[in-house]
Amino acid sequence: MNYTAVTEFILLGLTSNHYLEIVLFTVLLIIFLLILLGNLTVITITLVDHHLQTPMYFFLRNFSFLEISFTSTFMPRTLYSLLMEKKAVSPPACFIQLLSFFYLGTCVWFHVAMMSFDRYVAICRPLHYASIMNSKFCVQLVLGCWVVGFLLISPPTLMIVQLPFCGPNIIDHFYCDTDPLLQLSCTNTQLIGVTLLASLIFILLGTLSITIISYGCIITTILRIPSSTGRKKAFSTCSAHLLVVSILYSSSIFRYIRPAQRGGRDFDKTVSFLYSVVTQLFNPYIYTLRNKQVKKALRNLLEKVLFPLKLQLEAWKGLVRCVEPEQNRELEQAQIVFGHTLLLFLLTKDCALDHLHLQN
Repeated sequence: MNYTAVTEFILLGLTSNHYLEIVLFTVLLIIFLLILLGNLTVITITLVDHHLQTPMYFFLRNFSFLEISFTSTFMPRTLYSLLMEKKAVSPPACFIQLLSFFYLGTCVWFHVAMMSFDRYVAICRPLHYASIMNSKFCVQLVLGCWVVGFLLISPPTLMIVQLPFCGPNIIDHFYCDTDPLLQLSCTNTQLIGVTLLASLIFILLGTLSITIISYGCIITTILRIPSSTGRKKAFSTCSAHLLVVSILYSSSIFRYIRPAQRGGRDFDKTVSFLYSVVTQLFNPYIYTLRNKQVKKALRNLLEKVLFPLKLQLEAWKGLVRCVEPEQNRELEQAQIVFGHTLLLFLLTKDCALDHLHLQN
């Protein structure tokens, strides 16, 4: 059977209302800049400050880099589409976005599980933390997340890329997602759907299990802390982390593991927005920037940057103070010279008038 290949896909985006698109563009641009600012701040601080050269901040630095990469797979394209009347995207660009989105999203889940394990070792086995979480093991964990994530998500996404698309080309989403693409294909996609679902179940539930077990052990250890202040402080930190983890995993499970017919496209967009945008916005601030060590490091960094500027400003003020008396003296001298000149002119004028009167 002959197929007419699709030459472009149309992304309908978040809304079709032009005025609402302008509002969404402004809001999403601010969110995107905040995500970049927060994560770049984390990366800079953890690289510059020698007090933050620990396994926890090593993982957080990699996590921040991962979040920037993940958000950049779809946010620039979404912002661009909100400004354009025609929301077209070429099939190669759509497939690259699909592969990048799921690969980096898978790495996000693995990194969350890895950071949960790191906190478990630090809190539940503090005496063995340095020996377990050594530099070599930390690097192996990070590289393992990137490699295993690619190996798990590549087969189903590459199968989607090789599908023939010959019918409608409208994707009712704000990025190239699996379900809309599978529905647009003009061949049987049941095997690909089952393969993709199995991969996502393994990844989501596997990493979620590690995270739940780690935080379960952490909470049990916290409850044994004799000091009520210490328990309150520990629970405050863990509750913020668990809130982000809950939003990330619940939205991901609702989006990709729930029954396909439930909810509808608007529901899918809302859930996708939660785990792809909202959690990425709060992650750097909850995981890192609330930390006292990070706050102190940020203050030190700002002082290093602003102190030379402060010195230059004070030097300029001193120069102005030195120059002002000199200028005042010159002004006074000029006023005296002008006064003498004016007085001499008036006297000369009077003498000339008297001389004229005498001649007459």
